[in-house]
Amino acid sequence: GLMTMGPNTTSIKQISEAFKKTKDLFDDLGQNKKIEMKTLSMGMSGDFELAIERGSNSIRIGTAVFGPRS
Repeated sequence: GLMTMGPNTTSIKQISEAFKKTKDLFDDLGQNKKIEMKTLSMGMSGDFELAIERGSNSIRIGTAVFGPRS
């Protein structure tokens, strides 16, 4: 599969574009290159909803569950 993190910005547009590019690559590899891709891991605690909207099927939400690191 593929995994990405959104860019370190508050711009929803930039984060959304990064997730879209990764989803497009995921789809291209699976459909056109015949590479079996099962996991598209995008999104963390701060942007997981947007990642899901863009096609993520795996998210990382450790901070939301356990709180910030100290």
